[in-house]
Amino acid sequence: MASTPSPAPGRLKPADEQPGNRLSSHQPSRFAAAVTLVAMCLGCMTTFLLITASVSALSAIQDDLHVSPTGLVWIPSAYTLLVASLVMSAGTVGNLYGRKRTFLAGTAIMIIGSLTVYAASSAGGVIAGQLVSGLGGALILPNSLAILGATFPDPHRRTEVVTAWAASSGIGLALGPLVAGTLLDHFHWNTVFLSTAVLAVVTMAVALFVAESRGPGGKLDIPGQLLAVLGIAALVYALIEGGHDGYTSPRMLITWFIAAAALTGFVLVERVGRTPMLDVTLFRSASFSAVMFVAAVSLFGFTGVAILSVLFYERVQHLSALDVGWRLLAFFGVYVIVAYATGRVIRRTGFKLPLTLGFLIGAAATAGFTTLEPTTPYARVWWLYVLFGAACGMVAAPSTAAALVSVSHERAGMASGAVNAFRQIGSVTGSSLLGALLASRLQSQLPTQLAAHHVPRAAWPAVEHAVSTGSGGHRAAPPNVTAAVGDAFTSGVHAGMTVIAAVFLCAALASALLVHNRPHHTTVTTTDA
Repeated sequence: MASTPSPAPGRLKPADEQPGNRLSSHQPSRFAAAVTLVAMCLGCMTTFLLITASVSALSAIQDDLHVSPTGLVWIPSAYTLLVASLVMSAGTVGNLYGRKRTFLAGTAIMIIGSLTVYAASSAGGVIAGQLVSGLGGALILPNSLAILGATFPDPHRRTEVVTAWAASSGIGLALGPLVAGTLLDHFHWNTVFLSTAVLAVVTMAVALFVAESRGPGGKLDIPGQLLAVLGIAALVYALIEGGHDGYTSPRMLITWFIAAAALTGFVLVERVGRTPMLDVTLFRSASFSAVMFVAAVSLFGFTGVAILSVLFYERVQHLSALDVGWRLLAFFGVYVIVAYATGRVIRRTGFKLPLTLGFLIGAAATAGFTTLEPTTPYARVWWLYVLFGAACGMVAAPSTAAALVSVSHERAGMASGAVNAFRQIGSVTGSSLLGALLASRLQSQLPTQLAAHHVPRAAWPAVEHAVSTGSGGHRAAPPNVTAAVGDAFTSGVHAGMTVIAAVFLCAALASALLVHNRPHHTTVTTTDA
């Protein structure tokens, strides 16, 4: 799953203000400003609506196409894989060839990807369409923010519009399950992806009236980009397929080696390159390294809780996608509100307090989710979703701000791109690792649960086959079979939530010990609010 961009703090100097950037000094007309803001927010909303909408459609896709649990993990992971791999280079493409042109190309590619999924009749077709959409999302995200920076030169006004842009990502995340649920109640699952294409068409129509802008020259880092794609793709493949084949099987060992070799090669290429995609010397700063870690962890947990919750309510409690969407609104809605509020108060609190407190609250909430049982009513756990949404909102803005103050002004643009890239890596790792863990746990625990629920051993092969192939045959089975599958599935949810809680505790420790707590020192510009 892809990440949520975070609101920029009001007193930080944005990348577009850095020396050498071509930033217009005149104020846009009221109409031009409104059109630009609407277009960029729509683009951001489109990229994030696709994430939660596709997750909400997973059960319907599995029932129709008989996708295995492992294959199902690839559907959301394919999209975020491409975004994570390409988001840093996409900003350079906009600087070289025009940000508006690149943004429009991204929306067009999103339309093509969504229509590919709409027309798909196999899991392979769905995954292919998601990969295409991921390319479009990577082009849209960094260039939409850069266009806003070029259009609104006044720091105060820019802060307001960037906050609105960031909030639109949360709105997209919140609307995704509701839109998907409404469509799934009346139409085939393919129409969920058609809705993304429609929104992208509207975005493109509005963006035609946006002014073009470019950044400083630079070059595309082709070797670095190829190695990044290979390394991240191999890593995700190993995480997903290893859950089924075994992480130490010969095929997986080869994949782990490819991932390690590609990522090592990426570091070496970036160290010697004249125009690196990522200056690896930035990681000499303990604070910067810690911020990259916490940024990845925040989206690892955000994506993981969303996927695990959707699948739990749809596959275990057999709720409709729309009912699940309303339940998750407590999670996504609180996230938007708290992220906006935190972006405005970190100038007083610094970074350590919201980051550390946010991860501690998130760890406590996910630990609470391990008490879920197949019959647990939502009324008993809604407050855990509120807590987790607030926790994620508390770390969104500080992670970006802390990244910028950990480096010099000249590297602020690269730091901003790096923190967004690491968020995307966290998102795709969350969907792949936790999805694979859920699928593996489901299959390993199923025999135990079938025995515990006194299912005749002669019936086990049919049930295990139905679960492993995603045929859903167990749904029409006797109550004891359904209960056994539900308990096995729930154990997978518990395992995933436990991993998230542990990783969040590590992020809290890193935030408290390593992140710089100085929002207004040498690397920031202060203005009167």
